[in-house]
Amino acid sequence: MFGKLEEIESKYEELERELAEPEIFNDQERYKKVSKAHADLGEVVEVFREHKQLSGDLEDNREMLEDSDPEIQEMAKVEIDEIEARIPELEEKLKVLLLPKDPMDDKNIILEIRAGTGGDEAALFGADLYRMYTRFAEHNRWKVEEMSSNTTGSGGLKEVIASISGDKVYSKLKFESGTHRVQRVPATESQGRIHTSAVTVAIMPEAEEVDVDIRNEDLRVDVFRASGPGGQSVNTTDSAIRITHVPTGLVVICQDEKSQHKNKAKAMKVLRSRLLQMEQEKAKAEEDATRRSQVGSGDRSERIRTYNFPQGRVSDHRINLTLHSLPRVMEGELDELTDALSSHYQAEALKRQGD
Repeated sequence: MFGKLEEIESKYEELERELAEPEIFNDQERYKKVSKAHADLGEVVEVFREHKQLSGDLEDNREMLEDSDPEIQEMAKVEIDEIEARIPELEEKLKVLLLPKDPMDDKNIILEIRAGTGGDEAALFGADLYRMYTRFAEHNRWKVEEMSSNTTGSGGLKEVIASISGDKVYSKLKFESGTHRVQRVPATESQGRIHTSAVTVAIMPEAEEVDVDIRNEDLRVDVFRASGPGGQSVNTTDSAIRITHVPTGLVVICQDEKSQHKNKAKAMKVLRSRLLQMEQEKAKAEEDATRRSQVGSGDRSERIRTYNFPQGRVSDHRINLTLHSLPRVMEGELDELTDALSSHYQAEALKRQGD
């Protein structure tokens, strides 16, 4: 491990020298590439340097134990205890930082939320989840762009598709895919009975054109007139777009924009991301049919989390984590959940690496 860390530090210093060259600013593409590579190595180099510093301090303090002055010996003992407690923590952190990076982690995402079992109550919870993720995006200074939605008269969402862009969005939200279950008393329930509803969430890395090869001859594009709730016409022109990817049967509809071209661009963005997700799932299945590289399978039918409103708690079933802070979670304070999932995934990856 330490041989690899020495190589990483040398590469980091090489990139640092490159960034110090005045002519690099004349080539913005090169500058961005070198800056990103330098930033990517920054954390692991910082931790490695702290480890090296502490290792040196440990040797110095052990030598001080031979000093004739009892006070110096006592000071050395205290410092040795502190350093010996800190070094294993740093080594665990370094192991995690050296794990192979998910190449999708830096990508923006396409978020899809769909109401499942539970009728209107499921649609209302779908709207609550969308607001939760929107607030989480605000906390992280990410940009949310709604691409398509299907609302109910009561303010619920049967379906919503949105893009979220910013720093490491997929890295933070990739474990949110699955079935989210809610237990609460609906506003329309006069007897105070608790109802259980379900909503599915899909998190897909946003695909660039270079990520997925889509041939024009594989697409069937239909144009039609957009309509609102209950079939009410909301557009007098044929601007809504339905794109069918014939080989896979995937269908994407976009009708939120008045411009046919904008609807087509949005639909293609969603289609590319769905196809990329399909390719990822296929590759993962071929690589190892039994081993899971993420927490849970990420399958949309898998119940991953329960939001229990009467008891004010949220439980993630994959890692047996229960938080009694449901109101905060619904306001977008998801860090405790996302960090716990990420830590669990890293621990699983370290265990596999040890095996």
